[in-house]
Amino acid sequence: MRRIPIVQGEHRVVAEPNVVISTLLGSCVAVCLQDPVARVGGMNHFLLGEPGVDSKVGANEMQRYGVHAMELLINAMMKYGALRSRLRAHLYGGANIIAGLGAIGSSNAAFARQFMETEGIEIGRCELGGTQARKVEFMPYEGRVRATSVAEAPPLVIKSKPVAEPAGDVELF
Repeated sequence: MRRIPIVQGEHRVVAEPNVVISTLLGSCVAVCLQDPVARVGGMNHFLLGEPGVDSKVGANEMQRYGVHAMELLINAMMKYGALRSRLRAHLYGGANIIAGLGAIGSSNAAFARQFMETEGIEIGRCELGGTQARKVEFMPYEGRVRATSVAEAPPLVIKSKPVAEPAGDVELF
């Protein structure tokens, strides 16, 4: 079994057997989509549903938002032969783990449900909310998914840009 882990802002699409896409979630949401006829599926992992009205978000950060992450996932699946009308979704995450962060998880969960309703995508399993982190493992080809509770919240993973080395001589004193 080949394993493909993903983190915030990532998505993967697979159209072959014996592959598992996995992720760890807290307040983030992962959407697992599958087209059972084309036998293609994929998962994304997004941080927030949509950027705030006044937020300035760079193009390289858009995939961290559900509104963009969903379109990336759906379009990637369509390249493998999936039809939007046959998609079935499984929704996970959206926990409110840290009280001081407010209801970020609940907002993410509401976004995911609303997106599926608006797009007419059928929801299969739905494990959103609560106060515990989850580990999600999805077998896209088969359309099978397993979610387990995790005792501690997953660490926040933010991909950083490499820092450029200074040009010229550096004098140490």
